[in-house]
Amino acid sequence: MAFHSSMLSSSQPSSQFHLQHHPRPSPRLPLLRSLPLHLRLRIARPRLPPLPLAALSNTDNIINGGGGAGDDGDNNNNNGGGGGEGEGSDDDGGGGGNRGEALFVLAQAGRKLESLPSDMAAAVRGGRVTGEIVRRFAELEASSPLIRWLLRFRGFRERLLADDLFLAKLAMECGIGIIAKSAAEYEKRRENFVKEIDVVVADVVMAIVADFMLVYLPAPTVSLQPPLAKNAGIIAKFFHNCPDNAFQIALAGRSYSVLQRLGAILRNGAKLFAVGTGASLVGTGVTNALIKARRAVDKDLDDEVEDIPVVSTSIAYGIYMSVSSNLRYQVLSGVIEQRMLEPVLHNHKLLLSALCFAIRGGNTFLGSLLWVDYARMIGVQKAQEEI
Repeated sequence: MAFHSSMLSSSQPSSQFHLQHHPRPSPRLPLLRSLPLHLRLRIARPRLPPLPLAALSNTDNIINGGGGAGDDGDNNNNNGGGGGEGEGSDDDGGGGGNRGEALFVLAQAGRKLESLPSDMAAAVRGGRVTGEIVRRFAELEASSPLIRWLLRFRGFRERLLADDLFLAKLAMECGIGIIAKSAAEYEKRRENFVKEIDVVVADVVMAIVADFMLVYLPAPTVSLQPPLAKNAGIIAKFFHNCPDNAFQIALAGRSYSVLQRLGAILRNGAKLFAVGTGASLVGTGVTNALIKARRAVDKDLDDEVEDIPVVSTSIAYGIYMSVSSNLRYQVLSGVIEQRMLEPVLHNHKLLLSALCFAIRGGNTFLGSLLWVDYARMIGVQKAQEEI
């Protein structure tokens, strides 16, 4: 009993010892609880970005994460046809990120979304353009009054955003058109060049009218085209989702199927057929008018010069542009310039422009040679010896 009582007596101080030490950490609790709260407040304030986005009308979209980038109808020429990396659709992964990035760039520039053209503002809301595209638009708009005026038109806006050298290439093509076409005509006709000058004029006039469209239509674009109506047909939806250039590089988060790239060739071929036929109608009409004027002055020309067949020549030239010109310019714009030259010489614009000028000049000269051979092969033009 004595031993037991001693054990009890010895255990009691121990329990008292523990009881006395339990309350001792409690004075630290307020301090421990206050430290994380105090640190969190001090860290959070510097990390809040001083965005002027609150001035934008759709700031709530940014705060809420933006959701998706639009429904399945928000497809355009820069979209593919579903699957893969957002092929044909602006999913939450790409659209929301693009929208936030584009709005942030606008905020840095001190601009509101409403200051953009309506189609571009809709593309930003739908997450179909990146912040880099918005930045490029602002730079182009501030570059010169001419470009600022051209940016008012969606066709030029889409092409200038995709290629800042688009206007230079357009000027190159039109500038070398007359020289290259005339040189090619002389190379093929040689001593008959003067005798066949009326046919030469027809070819040059057709070239002047067509060269613009040959650069314009196959040029890569950043499409700002609004989505199609939900009741649009299957064919309309398919071509709506095709790129403007079969070989162009898709924007981040988008891709094109092989079928859609083939569709770009077919669609541009149809457009160039219409352009070529119309240009040839103008060219051959002008040439026939020149022939009649020469006959009125020189009666001896009646037997030497024949009128050019307007309809057959126009259709032949339309077919030539839809096939030969279409393929050559698609490869030139989408492969040689955008995929090969631009990545290597992006920071050397002068050298890049010089190479583009040389390549486009050679392509124009080659096209003139091919047209003469093709026109003679199908019989719409004849060599002077056959007349």
